[in-house]
Amino acid sequence: MTSSCSTPSNTPAWHTLPHAPAPGTLLGRRDALEDGSVLLHEVYAPADSAQQNPFRVLLLRSGTEVKAYANRCAHFGVPLAARQEHMQFVPHVSLTCNVHYARFRWSDGLCDRGDCEGDSLVAIPLDVDAEGTIRIAATA
Repeated sequence: MTSSCSTPSNTPAWHTLPHAPAPGTLLGRRDALEDGSVLLHEVYAPADSAQQNPFRVLLLRSGTEVKAYANRCAHFGVPLAARQEHMQFVPHVSLTCNVHYARFRWSDGLCDRGDCEGDSLVAIPLDVDAEGTIRIAATA
């Protein structure tokens, strides 16, 4: 199963962001995510042996579906939350930026309230196999 998300033309492609991992990068297992949860996850490129430059990902689960967005606000480019315990969200509905409280729809990452209204979070395409292993999908 591959998931993807259409984004407005002004939203950068995930693979152009600094420290973006390669397609095929393992992000975890679906059964490690509770239904309705958001997990802040850091991925390091194999070349970053000191693990100093993480690529920050938000993994969202709704039923069997898993979505991923770069943990990067569409308004300032800062993380929506720097730590898991600071993540603000309404399960299956929305995510909120901790910096200026812009709200993004869970379903497609579109900002529906705040200074970035109409912009989107950067979607990351996923492959989730029959065993629930989550990997970054090849770029379309």
